[in-house]
Amino acid sequence: MTHPLKHLFNSNRAWAANVIEEDPQFFERLSEQQSPQYLWIGCSDSRVPASQIAGIAPGEVFVHRNIANIVVHSDLNCLSVIQFAVDLLKVKHILVVGHYGCSGIKTAMNRSRVGLADNWLLHLQHINDKHHNKMDDTAPMRFDRLCELNVIEQVANVARSTIVQDAWLRGQEVMVHGWIYGIGDGLLRDLQMRISGPDELMPAYQRALEMVFDKIAQAH
Repeated sequence: MTHPLKHLFNSNRAWAANVIEEDPQFFERLSEQQSPQYLWIGCSDSRVPASQIAGIAPGEVFVHRNIANIVVHSDLNCLSVIQFAVDLLKVKHILVVGHYGCSGIKTAMNRSRVGLADNWLLHLQHINDKHHNKMDDTAPMRFDRLCELNVIEQVANVARSTIVQDAWLRGQEVMVHGWIYGIGDGLLRDLQMRISGPDELMPAYQRALEMVFDKIAQAH
């Protein structure tokens, strides 16, 4: 009986052969250790693969993904990844990367019911409610802005975590960034939410919010 996923094994062998042809020592170096400079916190969406989007090789980015790139302080899975990346791998940059067209955000915005995941998406509904008075009534515009606001809020959550706060307290160099990816054009966009110390959190947060709200005002 033919293996139902044989094509994936074939693709893997072809990929590995191409890598070895270009760099014969690649996998030998990779097997020795990982020393990534970046932690990527992104969405589980299959269209948003971290390494390919950023054009970087395996071993250069440590990755955590979930629905809608949410960071909450009760999620031990996400916090464990952040702690491992910051304390053990000593990453220099934490990248919170959302994307336009996020189905998790759309579901939360429309208050649709999907089942167990509704409890996770409540975090997004809270963001929508928090900024509702400043949001555009036009659905596509509101959708895009909510995708951006979600990234901004999650960057703030990362920066407020005890892991990152303790790293800054001991003088460790860690910068948290907020980016968003356009599935329609393949481009990453900087939301100007960059934080490298506790005193930078609120100024960066307010600045990033103002940029989003300016887009809404300019659309009218």
